[in-house]
Amino acid sequence: MELKNVTNPVMEFVLLGFNHSLKIQQFLFKVFFIVYLMTCLGNITILITVITDYHLHTPMYFFLANLAFTDINESSVNAPILLSGLLSHHKTVPFKECILHMFLFHFIGGAHILLLAVMAADRYVAIHKPLQYLTIMNREVCVVLVAGSWAGGLIHSATQIALLLPLPYCGPIILDNFHCDVPQVLKLACIDTYLTELLMVSNGGLLLIVVFVLLLISYTVILVKIGRQVSEGKHKALSTCVAQIMAVSITFIPGIFIYACPFKTFELDKVAPIFFTVLVPLLNPMVYTLRNTEMKKAIRRLAFRVIRDFSQV
Repeated sequence: MELKNVTNPVMEFVLLGFNHSLKIQQFLFKVFFIVYLMTCLGNITILITVITDYHLHTPMYFFLANLAFTDINESSVNAPILLSGLLSHHKTVPFKECILHMFLFHFIGGAHILLLAVMAADRYVAIHKPLQYLTIMNREVCVVLVAGSWAGGLIHSATQIALLLPLPYCGPIILDNFHCDVPQVLKLACIDTYLTELLMVSNGGLLLIVVFVLLLISYTVILVKIGRQVSEGKHKALSTCVAQIMAVSITFIPGIFIYACPFKTFELDKVAPIFFTVLVPLLNPMVYTLRNTEMKKAIRRLAFRVIRDFSQV
């Protein structure tokens, strides 16, 4: 029987989702559905504003628009699965669909993380080389940095899937999560996955730790530089930088918690992904937009144009 189980490939997985009462799941469905709508609305507003307002055609807002684009895609990959799982006690996912979801999730997530690093580097250049900023961060450099972020996400995701696909899966087919993810799927393999987990830690967890540490160092240097300046915008710059550090921490810490420790199972393994799959795409527009006077003015200009166009129809 054991040989038969090993040779028969797994065709589907069962997502346990959240094991709560029906009323609680219905309440969570409404909450996460509203969060998803607000995420799409906020990030689409950023995209349209940056594209249509020539005042925002600068490197910083170019990167911000690309971050908003990744937030929309990341939320759209995960939120529908979370919402559909809340409407049913068990959700069956075909094996190929599970693999595709993991590929898209890590592809977009990897690009998102690298974009945050690019944005921190952009702010570093803007503060330390203000006179040469536009020369250094010209259009070609910005496009290459964004393309490199997506290429890095693709390489990261392809590596994860390449390590997963050759493994034999013989059951159980139950994933104690609301979506397919690498650590949970890896635990269902029929063979010893110690070496594979080490490779995935180096590709996922270690990458998160290194980028997070570099971001913290970068923001620390920026904070020190701002602290030494005497200007009327000093307090605003400091508060904006601190808010961005908090947003970056909310993104990275849950990810490190999951992907840097795949050998252990924690009770929060199901809760932690919600932070960077559902909440972070909602928080980013607030952190990078609501504290930005120029962006708020641009959004008001966009709203006035829309109202004017509708009134003329």
